[in-house]
Amino acid sequence: MGFFQLLMKKKELIPLVFFMTVAATGASSFAMYSLRKTDVILDRKRNPEPWETVDPTVPKKLITINQEWKPIEELQKVRRATR
Repeated sequence: MGFFQLLMKKKELIPLVFFMTVAATGASSFAMYSLRKTDVILDRKRNPEPWETVDPTVPKKLITINQEWKPIEELQKVRRATR
């Protein structure tokens, strides 16, 4: 109960504690949200090349303007040669 007694004694710390609690909660929830997204890969052993399974028709940005995906022939040749 020492913490609450300190807050009652020094009331100017109450807003500071409130805003720090809100900031820590927001940062924690954003971190959990970011880890649940499909763009984040945590396991490198099961999926060593995650860029191979990305669907090019699904935009990964917040805003996409006039995006059309076409395979680049030079990259396809390099990809086939390295496999």
